[in-house]
Amino acid sequence: MIRHLICLALAAITLTGCATDKAVISQANQQQDQLEPAIIQDRQVQAFMDKIGGRIVAAAKELDEQGVGPKSHKKGDNDWMFKDVQFHMVNSKTLNAFTTGGHHVYIYSELFTMAKSEDEFAAVCAHEFAHIYCRHVQQGMDRQYAILGGAAVAAVGGAAIAGRDNLATGAAAGGGLGLAAGQFLGMGFTRDDENEADKYGFQFYTHAGWDPNHFADFFKAMIAAGYDKTPEALSDHPKLANRVTNTERRVSELPPTAKQWRRPDSFTPSEFRTVQARVAQAAKHPPKGQAGQAAELMLQAFPSCVAPAETKEQKSAQQRILDALNRQK
Repeated sequence: MIRHLICLALAAITLTGCATDKAVISQANQQQDQLEPAIIQDRQVQAFMDKIGGRIVAAAKELDEQGVGPKSHKKGDNDWMFKDVQFHMVNSKTLNAFTTGGHHVYIYSELFTMAKSEDEFAAVCAHEFAHIYCRHVQQGMDRQYAILGGAAVAAVGGAAIAGRDNLATGAAAGGGLGLAAGQFLGMGFTRDDENEADKYGFQFYTHAGWDPNHFADFFKAMIAAGYDKTPEALSDHPKLANRVTNTERRVSELPPTAKQWRRPDSFTPSEFRTVQARVAQAAKHPPKGQAGQAAELMLQAFPSCVAPAETKEQKSAQQRILDALNRQK
């Protein structure tokens, strides 16, 4: 049963792995269905996410109309990027954020509660949307061998939750998640992808009206928390210190008219802290049921999109999935 599911996962990724917008959107929608149990269902929190995300997407659309973007952005019709984009707050103790490349951006509760201001949080959201804008997932899907390797592992994500005595049922529950999400275990974004997402994320952020001097605040907070110890040569991501330096350069290169872009924050500091408190409270209650646990595990196992190196928790989650696969050999 398990081996059959793994073969199905490999076949599905092979068939849908062509790097078209349609394929990426379809795969992202599958992921949304499977990750939904981990999304924090709170109207006030979602209203906050919609407001922040809406500002970013609107600014990106204006820049798109001006012809701003890398070659990958200009490869086809871009209208889909600015319609029905959803920013989700997911319940996870892992410090991370990622996008599936379609209409969905996921911000982890651990990251949000660490942010000290709306500016810090908006910068992360802008960076994630830039991955969509630059078609980084489409480019990653071209790395087909890496995707296939990740899919085989992710196909038994549910089995890692179910345990040795109920592996078939567990894999069946987690198989759909593996079909949709497996690519990220084997792929992740490259260092060039991350640099490019910072570049265009900064433009979305500043044109949306947030203070450019605060774009790098979250990077600085992560450095202070000890997340920048991995040499860049050993990481797929740029060092946080370099991301701060690059941001400072971009700030210095802003035109004098950039002052006219500034707008008030969408929320007062008190309102921001209220939303953080609601997220922190919701995070005390992990996703329930086997589907919820499988979604939580996969969220934890995804490669980092904000830190230069994966955390112990991410490696542990990946190992749990690998162990479940090894038990089937």
